Amino acid sequence: MALQFFMRWSFAGLLVAMTYNPTPWNYLSWFARHRLDQLPLAAVMGLALAIGYVVTLRATVRALGLTGVLLVLGLVAAVTWLALDQGWLTLQTPDGRIWLAIFAASAVLGIGLSWSMVRGHAPEGAGAS
Repeated sequence: MALQFFMRWSFAGLLVAMTYNPTPWNYLSWFARHRLDQLPLAAVMGLALAIGYVVTLRATVRALGLTGVLLVLGLVAAVTWLALDQGWLTLQTPDGRIWLAIFAASAVLGIGLSWSMVRGHAPEGAGAS
């Protein structure tokens, strides 16, 4: 179950990071440079990302509901606040803040993608009489 969660979280992280990250290796930066000379490829890549977001966001909202999404966002924010307060994390650079946002978005989406797995697997003997 942990491996499945990690794989889903990784998928969500890749989706978000492929869209934008502080390196030149992301769709938005590539699109800005190549939209005129490679428009068909840009369209295919953009549509593939859009499909990934529609599927991922729909599954997340369906699994957690709006309240659940807000609670997970609140938990991620509280953990970030704790890490900042304890000195475990600093956000001195804009790149650090962007990577934190990517991490937070991927955490919410990864939990949303995995929630049905958590809900559907009761411990052995649970509910048995």
